[in-house]
Amino acid sequence: MDFDVVRTFVAVAETGQFQAAADDLGISQQAASKRVATLERELGVQLFARIARGVRLTVDGQALLPHARELLRAAERATAAVTPGRRALRIDVVSRRIAPSGVLYAFYQQHPDIELDVIALANADAESALAEISAGTVDATFRSLRGRKVPDGLRSARVIDDRHELLVGPRHPLANAKTVTLAELTDHPIWMPGMSDAEPIGYYHDLATGFGLTIDTIGPMFGVEALLAELADSTQLATFVCEGSRYLWPESYDLRRIPVVDPTPVYPLSVIWRADNPHPVLANFLDYLRARYETTSSDDVWTPDWAR
Repeated sequence: MDFDVVRTFVAVAETGQFQAAADDLGISQQAASKRVATLERELGVQLFARIARGVRLTVDGQALLPHARELLRAAERATAAVTPGRRALRIDVVSRRIAPSGVLYAFYQQHPDIELDVIALANADAESALAEISAGTVDATFRSLRGRKVPDGLRSARVIDDRHELLVGPRHPLANAKTVTLAELTDHPIWMPGMSDAEPIGYYHDLATGFGLTIDTIGPMFGVEALLAELADSTQLATFVCEGSRYLWPESYDLRRIPVVDPTPVYPLSVIWRADNPHPVLANFLDYLRARYETTSSDDVWTPDWAR
């Protein structure tokens, strides 16, 4: 199937007019009409019906449109796979609140002239994220890789150890502590509702098992703002946040972020990328991550066995 023909069909469908589509594509209206007519002959269906102000999709046209768009996206991915310098570097930071986003921002501040596309696959599990890397739709992602090896053709490197802090309200028994040990937390349940991704659930299970903690991940999550409001009013609730996570709350909440020590548990994150990805900026980003990790990692931390 001729991609120019498919591209013209999509353009007409989106604009509702042959002339507007032709203008967008830099061709004549006659050429646009011929391309659509060619596609209709090939498929044996009518794709557009004439209306007073242009055209509208027929039922067959409506059925074809999502597939035509996917064909064009596939063609774009194929082209980008061999000419990566033509597009922005696409990095999945999982969530714009957590450490990978801050690390990527620091890299961008050092290289403000690069083309960068920041993606947050917040609801994608590790398997889905790695599939995006394998397909070449995303250049790199950050995951803990708990209990899994990266697929053939991908590479990974541990680049972030995100230190844990205890987040409590002003009436919590530990609110005035400068630091807190894991041993001190055995009598204080940790509340982390709404967790659905197997990687963090597994990590916090390992942490709880290793130090005799009670970490509750069951129950609905009504958003970070609701969680912070609950903590501010509670004399019992506490949660874990990571040093690289960014949260904002009203000053009246008076929430406290207390470093966890002796040892400090860290959430280990690896960057994953495709081994044959030649994007010119990716190599610089990976070098930046490795150099940063060498200067920020330390021995006074705890990680599960699978991360060591």
